[in-house]
Order: sequence, then C-alpha cells, then structure tokens
Amino acid sequence: MPDFKSVKSSRITISELMLPSHTNFSGKIHGGYILSLLDQIAFACACKFSGNYCVTAAVDTVEFLNPIEVGELVIMKASVNYVGNSSIIVGIRVESENIQTGIINHCNSSYFTMVAKDKEGKNVKVPGLILSNLEDVRRFYDCINQINLKKEKKLHKDIFDHKSADSLLGLKNYNIKLEFN
Repeated sequence: MPDFKSVKSSRITISELMLPSHTNFSGKIHGGYILSLLDQIAFACACKFSGNYCVTAAVDTVEFLNPIEVGELVIMKASVNYVGNSSIIVGIRVESENIQTGIINHCNSSYFTMVAKDKEGKNVKVPGLILSNLEDVRRFYDCINQINLKKEKKLHKDIFDHKSADSLLGLKNYNIKLEFN
C-alpha cells in the first residue's frame, strides 16, 4: 500500500435515474433513499482510497438543499477530504439533472466519516493524503474545523448543567412550556 495517495485517486462518481418507487408521500425523491446511496458511495470511496474494508462511523453533515424529482438523473461525486490514522472523511456532492432540459441542481452536500478495518475487524492505518491544489487544502481545513467543532460540542455537553436554575430560566426565550410532574 502506498504511503500517500492523492485526492484525485479517491474520486468516484455514480449516476442513477430516479424512479417512482423512490418517492416519499409528497412525490419527491425520499431523503432516506438518497441517504442509502450516499452511504454506498462513501463506502466505495473510502475502500478505494484505503485498500481496506471501511465502515461508517458518523454521518457528520447532510444538507438537503433542493428536492429531486422523479425522472431526474442523480449524480453523486465523492472524494476523500481528510484522513486521520484509520479514519477518512468523504465529501459527497449530489446533483440532479433534468434529462429533458439539461438543467442541473445542487441538491445535497454530505460528509461521512469512515473507518478502515482489517480482516479481523480492527482499525487499520490509512494512507496519507496528497493535497494537489488549494481546493483540496480548503476541504481538508473544513474537515479540521468540523472535527474541532465536534470536540467543542462534546466538551460543552460534558460541562453544561441543564438542571441549574439559570439554564431552566433561560428556556423562557423558547417556544416551550415546562410541566414537571
């Protein structure tokens, strides 16, 4: 296995025509179906890059930006944006294309944290990441910021006292009603 691999070497694109069987109750493509496809491409991208079986550790961000219609072609583009020791963050861009008009919409951006495993199911080291341009650098830094925000959130959760008088009083600014039994 190489010590380092390029972002470019990790890129995967898949396309799928959206069928009526993929819809939700409002007639749009079901977000759960898109999530399933996202997980598949994240798996393929991480495995291709690492050379190992990978599992989904976290779905860090999923932003549904525009609905997808029946009959549109969904195009998913994935690449490795960040690597740790055994972890890989895969960024995925989802676009829909109206195959009659050629109009393309950005529908979703997602970030999946994948972990490489060996045959015994133990975490295994992944190759380092070669950043070849400033866009690769931006995406890498975005992931570092995302990781730091998760750590900060966990720290805040660990020290925040939701039972304190101040925290309960602070709830008056929200659309809630406290009714303890």
